[in-house]
Amino acid sequence: MFTRVVIFASVVLLCSFCSSPQSESVEGSPDILSKPNIVLIYTDDVGYGDVSSYGATEISTPNIDRLAEKGIRFTNAHTTSATCTPSRYGLLTGQYPWRKDGTGIARGDAAMIINPDRFTLPDALKQAGYITAVVGKWHLGLGPEGGPDWNGEITPSPLDIGFDESFLIPATGDRVPTVYVANRYVISLDPQDSIQVSFREPIGDEPTGRDNPELLKMHPSHGHDMTIVNGISRIGYMTGGKAARWVDEDMADTITARAVDFIERNQDQPFFLYFSTHDIHVPRVPHPRFVGKSGMGPRGDAMLQLDWSVGQLLQTLDSLQLTENTIVVFTSDNGPVVDDGYHDEAVEKLGNHQPAGPFRGGKYSVFEAGTRVPLLIQWPEKIESGVSDALVSQIDFLASLAALTEQPVPSGAATDSQNNLSVLLGESQEGRAFLVEHAASGALSLIKGNWKYIEPNDRSFYNENTDIELGNMPEPQLYDLSADRSEQQNVASQHPEVLAEMQVLLEKIKAGEVSGN
Repeated sequence: MFTRVVIFASVVLLCSFCSSPQSESVEGSPDILSKPNIVLIYTDDVGYGDVSSYGATEISTPNIDRLAEKGIRFTNAHTTSATCTPSRYGLLTGQYPWRKDGTGIARGDAAMIINPDRFTLPDALKQAGYITAVVGKWHLGLGPEGGPDWNGEITPSPLDIGFDESFLIPATGDRVPTVYVANRYVISLDPQDSIQVSFREPIGDEPTGRDNPELLKMHPSHGHDMTIVNGISRIGYMTGGKAARWVDEDMADTITARAVDFIERNQDQPFFLYFSTHDIHVPRVPHPRFVGKSGMGPRGDAMLQLDWSVGQLLQTLDSLQLTENTIVVFTSDNGPVVDDGYHDEAVEKLGNHQPAGPFRGGKYSVFEAGTRVPLLIQWPEKIESGVSDALVSQIDFLASLAALTEQPVPSGAATDSQNNLSVLLGESQEGRAFLVEHAASGALSLIKGNWKYIEPNDRSFYNENTDIELGNMPEPQLYDLSADRSEQQNVASQHPEVLAEMQVLLEKIKAGEVSGN
């Protein structure tokens, strides 16, 4: 059992994020001070083809492209899952999320999904002397079984799994409660206006999108028709907390400012910042200065806003002369989706843009576009710019960064995470031997070399709401990605020996007989 020592600074109810604990081991320690800072930018629903450095021609992302120009652009990088909660779980724990119950898409009032006893990526870096923070979208649950107390101290929280500081969007922008949580408390909460949340039945008397569409400035296309906040109806019911509610148009500015502040306050010691953007998840409500700038509606405008946020972080590192010895990682939690619940012109104004690039499927899908995402890594002091076709996974960040900082991973922890540091730094092209991917339906697929096997699944093949091919079929699928990266030709019947080998290997991985790494 991993035992964590958490150092609590004195808690100030609304301003606890404003001060950070100092690591006593930093002062006078050349080894600690020479360690690279790490900034992990984890975007939401950004597809392989949504970034201009990955081939997008209808939109320009110059700040993100700067990372590609000065770092490594990976062409075969994957999340563990095709949806947000499980991919975040895999990223932080180094364990495939399908191994743990309760890692599906979390409700807004879900309890903490990562057990405080589990060793995590921030744990590894914290024990290496880093100051650690998460800013932005969380969506991994908060509080004990039964969910968090939004009107009091929220525990467990990210502070219990290795983070020194947190400033959170608790779940997603389309789910209640629509408030920020700093460390263990909802910020700006009026004690006389307590928050109540329900995902089972209406609560309070606030208007809903279903009953009061005339109050909406953005209308739902499917679902998302419950409590209205800021003219947008959400998933779930909420009442109270009026002073604490966010304004969607200001969200990117708010979390970006928090991330910049963290970097500025900790410039004299090694830091780890997990900056988890809300862009380009729905509801897409960019700040007015971005509205109409892409010509592609709110989804395109949100991409421009995301690129701006990246630029603000890079500019901060430059101004503080931290760029050379800072590792900046840019990636996404899953593949793209165009219509994900709101009429926001994303479909009508998509034009020639291909969010999934050359791949089939998208968010939720077992096909490649569900989990193959952009991955850019910049570290000017150590990494030469280039392109890598190696098979890599976000699940390996834990073991790789632990190796970078010379930290042991406890026995039994991060069992699916592989030390692929040499690949992530561009020193090797020998990526993973195999990788398991996970779809929203629960279906698993296995990539080994050029082959991809998708296990049989009886769920729907097509999602009419999102217009995405989910890829579920009752028969096994086998694709040769070297000749058919868009997965159009199922060659299972032509290669029975390969199919059998892949089936056996996947079953052994699932059973724990073969290490997931």
